[in-house]
Amino acid sequence: MSTTKIPYHKTGFYSNLIVDYLKESEGISQYYHRFPKLENFKLQLEEKHNSYDHSIRQPLVEVLKEQYETLEISEFTKENIEALSNNQSFTIVTGHQLNLFTGPLYFLYKIISTINLTEHLNVAYPEQRFVPIYWMATEDHDFDEINYFNFQGRKVIWNSDQKGGVGRFSTEGLNEVSDLLKTAFGTSKKANYLSNLFEKAYTTFPTLTEATRFIANELFGEYGLVIIDADDARLKKFLVPYCKNELLYHTADKNVTTTNESFASKYKIQVNPREINLFYLHDQLRERIVLEKGVYQVLNTELSFTESEILDELEKHPERFSPNVLVRPLYQEVILPNLCYIGGGGELAYWLQLKSYFQDSKVVFPMLLLRNSAQIVTKKQRKKLKKLDISFEELFLSQRDLIDQKVIENSSLEIDFQDKIDFLKQQFAELRETAGKTDKSFLNAVSAQEKKQINGLIHLQKRLLKAEKRRQNDLVHRITKLQNAILPNQKLEERQRNFSEYYLEYGKSLVPTLKESLDPLASSFTIIEF
Repeated sequence: MSTTKIPYHKTGFYSNLIVDYLKESEGISQYYHRFPKLENFKLQLEEKHNSYDHSIRQPLVEVLKEQYETLEISEFTKENIEALSNNQSFTIVTGHQLNLFTGPLYFLYKIISTINLTEHLNVAYPEQRFVPIYWMATEDHDFDEINYFNFQGRKVIWNSDQKGGVGRFSTEGLNEVSDLLKTAFGTSKKANYLSNLFEKAYTTFPTLTEATRFIANELFGEYGLVIIDADDARLKKFLVPYCKNELLYHTADKNVTTTNESFASKYKIQVNPREINLFYLHDQLRERIVLEKGVYQVLNTELSFTESEILDELEKHPERFSPNVLVRPLYQEVILPNLCYIGGGGELAYWLQLKSYFQDSKVVFPMLLLRNSAQIVTKKQRKKLKKLDISFEELFLSQRDLIDQKVIENSSLEIDFQDKIDFLKQQFAELRETAGKTDKSFLNAVSAQEKKQINGLIHLQKRLLKAEKRRQNDLVHRITKLQNAILPNQKLEERQRNFSEYYLEYGKSLVPTLKESLDPLASSFTIIEF
């Protein structure tokens, strides 16, 4: 195994916002608190220690212990849960939806980034303890986003008509998917492990939350990962004052809207706030709360509340109030002694809209770290890349640009007409200068002729290149096939493939190898050669 690092912007898959953030560009500094460098964690932990409500620690530990009652867990995880009762323990968090069988490959990268960062911090700050947390998005209701995973180019789908927060969904019916996977995975020892993992998770545990916790614990429990489901009344009660502000004063809307006005001048807005950024969560129900003519309505239901009634409901049943994408980060930072959130580019984009909302709520804004991102390349693929003289950076070119470049490089003909175009421009520049000294009306004719001549050269170059592609058809085919194999659908494989494809190849060495290869503070894309 070996690794190669390349700058994120060289892949072409990261937004200007994320590229600027990683460069710590001056224009973006107002949207975050501290940049995630090892030395910056000292001030972050001191600030969090002084502002965090340490009375939350004990109920937090009690909830976690209860949630782990049905699992066999490592001593490391047990110690980490217990450690959270100590006021010198802090967390590093990543969050993810409850995708079927973990969903895309980057689920692994998120959690490994989180685990590895805590290990760095435990060495750098030995007087404190740092605990990796996976926050399960149990209250999400976008079932269509999570009810499948891709395996060898095909979707494995779970069909269900259940509604509401997906974490509460029954796993009933997943035994049929389990039976199909036994055939798809095959009969090898590694295949049997995957089949048994899926079957035990989704046929033994009654809810999607419990099944997901089991799988994450099986994959990462030995590294001390702590998995939390925050859909719990004992934890939600600490969100009550913030929900009250949201219902009465629309805190998130006011702050995020103001931020977005300046944000939008340079970057794409990831999330737009609503007047009230809360859902009402109950059996088979998660619907928005809206304020209409002084009455709080739960959309698509008959439920409605006066101001006093909804505040009473909030006090008595905090578990029925579910934060949306803007309030959920605040909930996380209220109940956890957290220092840093690790997420993908899209997640960091909306976190960067939230700083003023946190300040107004008097909650410390966490450090934000882009999760590790990687591309696995097999030895066989690496040999093919070398034979085709394709570098790792060139691999991320668009397929058209990559083929054009390699066909030109491999041709005995002079196909690139750029030198001729530049020479032509120089000739016309001299002609314009002469024309300007005699008859200025002649300038328009010169410019028109220049455009015609250059367009003619470009057209000839395209025709020549097209003909050369036909002549080098074998090369074009090999490049296309190889790039498609590495970057399915011309996208990062981490968003397309499931970990099971690589587990079938590498087995139990997969997670340890990824863990060894990924450095959360490196700020670069990683190519991993297995």
